[in-house]
Amino acid sequence: MEDVLEVSQRPFDPTRPVICMDEQPIHLHDEVREPIPAHPGRPEKYDSEYKRNGVVNGFMFTEPLGQWRRVTVTETRTKKDWAYQVQHLPEVDYPDAEKVLLVCDNLNTHVPGAFYETFPPTIAHALLSRLEFHPTPKHGSWLNIAEIELSALTRQCLKRRISTIEALRAETSAWNRKRNQAQKGVDWQFTTEDARVRLKRLYPVILEN
Repeated sequence: MEDVLEVSQRPFDPTRPVICMDEQPIHLHDEVREPIPAHPGRPEKYDSEYKRNGVVNGFMFTEPLGQWRRVTVTETRTKKDWAYQVQHLPEVDYPDAEKVLLVCDNLNTHVPGAFYETFPPTIAHALLSRLEFHPTPKHGSWLNIAEIELSALTRQCLKRRISTIEALRAETSAWNRKRNQAQKGVDWQFTTEDARVRLKRLYPVILEN
């Protein structure tokens, strides 16, 4: 916990950007009856019944101090999906950075070995040499600022029926561009000192003789 909090409190450094990453399943829903469009004085009407079109995965990467985020929708949530998404950071998003610091929860797909299962050893080693992982502790995913961005995405973009992965990609891409252009960032206030006071129960008790 204190490791993640320390990283979140570091000043902006373009050579060592701090990126927070999280992911969530997104359900695709289709209408079974055509909605009735809104008219002056009358809201849109739609049937409560809907058709399930499966589940896809949404990856969220965000640099809070850089006021930037990237959302990608994939059909599956595997180690290879994660490795390809993380590969994008040093090679495309931050090609000039010395090292990318990545805060993410420790799902069984979020492991360095995923790179060796996805890329040749030379490429996997080169990617890992430019990444520094800072996993959140068990039951501590709230420390990951990417969860704030996923919450905003859910409220502002996903609280309606989207039937296909193509439509979902178009909608999330538009949300992504608009939020980046608006320069939305996160001012993280919870510090290590706060944790030692408010979460004192989580620390071991050391009895002095």
